[in-house]
Amino acid sequence: MNLLRGSFRQLLLLAFLLIAVLLGGVALRAIFTFDLLMARSLGFSARALELYGAAQSLNERSATMERAARQSLILSDALLRKRFEDAGQEARAVVKGLQPADLPSPLASRWHAQMEVIEDLMHGLPETALDRERSLAVEFRELDALNSSISQQMQGAIEQRRQALNAELDASRMQITRQVMGMIALALTLAVAFGIWLARPFKRLERAIVGLGENRLDEPIDIQGPADVHRIGQQLDWLRLRLTELDADKSRFLRHISHELKTPLAALREGVSLLEDGVTGELNPNQREVAGILRQNTAQLQSQIEALLRFNSAAFEARQLKRQTTDLLQLIEAQVDAQRLQWRAHALTVHVEGDNVVARVDADKLGTTIANLLSNAIRFSPEGGLITIRLGSRHDLIQIDVIDRGPGIADADRPRVFEPFYRGQRQPEGAVKGTGIGLSIVNEYVVAHGGKMAVLAGGPGAHFRIELPHVS
Repeated sequence: MNLLRGSFRQLLLLAFLLIAVLLGGVALRAIFTFDLLMARSLGFSARALELYGAAQSLNERSATMERAARQSLILSDALLRKRFEDAGQEARAVVKGLQPADLPSPLASRWHAQMEVIEDLMHGLPETALDRERSLAVEFRELDALNSSISQQMQGAIEQRRQALNAELDASRMQITRQVMGMIALALTLAVAFGIWLARPFKRLERAIVGLGENRLDEPIDIQGPADVHRIGQQLDWLRLRLTELDADKSRFLRHISHELKTPLAALREGVSLLEDGVTGELNPNQREVAGILRQNTAQLQSQIEALLRFNSAAFEARQLKRQTTDLLQLIEAQVDAQRLQWRAHALTVHVEGDNVVARVDADKLGTTIANLLSNAIRFSPEGGLITIRLGSRHDLIQIDVIDRGPGIADADRPRVFEPFYRGQRQPEGAVKGTGIGLSIVNEYVVAHGGKMAVLAGGPGAHFRIELPHVS
């Protein structure tokens, strides 16, 4: 609950920081592991060089010992004997410096034993020097064989260390890879979760705004979420209440102004009738023409006031739908039958086509919509013409098309044809001029159902299309 009190910006920053901490932690872990492996790799390289150097040094010392030992026996030279002893000490130091893990104790013991045999041969009578020199040659060959075994052992130790390091590298790489992939998956999950959680209030805001646009003012707006989004929801609810008040003020104004106009208008019509009846005296032709113009205009004004009231009533009723399961094909056929006298009087043919479509709609208001469109089509159709009403359903939309063979709708009129009191350029000859609210009422009822009205181009005639969401 404390998180919800933060603003959207704070929560978004918190989400980014949390994801950054996760990814940063994995990156630091990878860096530390890399440094550790680098240190071990350097240690391995240094140890490998040390072991290679020890094996090479041991071979060199053995060669020096053999050369000095044999020469000292033949020449009885103390300096050469001293060189042998020094080389022997150095060789012993090399072997002693090798770890038990690199040089097994049995092999080291054999090497030391062989050195003792060689050193024993260095002592004896001068008469036996040549025999001892020949024995030294044999013993040094044995020492060389031991040195070769030690070199092989060093190479084996280096290879084991290399394999262990490679295995550790592979294990660390797999571990880091798993950690990185896991953190990426966790970061993506958190990003999606935060996105959905933070986007949910905005979807509710969008639905609330659409509801205001569709005049659904009876639904309270309560948006739960971050503090700033919640404040926007409160402001939208204030706007809803304000629109409700304005709508009520508009309705009251229309009722009052209509009532105030009806009384003087009735008196004006009565006065014109008295003038035409000659109550105040016989009228000459010019006066009678003026009285006729007054009568015609008062009748038109009365019609406009009544149309205004009907439109206001329709706009109010459009927000109060009473949906019920309705067979739309039967509803269309009922409206066609209701106006049978009108279209037969003009020798028209009304053709209804389409499959049975059942949907939850306000049958009265949708019936009024179809009746108005059919009435317009009858009014504008030529004698003996054809009117087609087509019902269809595709995907999640219901389509109702009303097509006539009249003069059609001018391109300039098409964008404004659903505006209240707008009358198009093309009017039927000899017909009484309409009020221009029929299509406005049609549009109000269709929009209240969540649909839309459209005037399709082409011809001949007018082609109106109703699109409704398929609410079964």
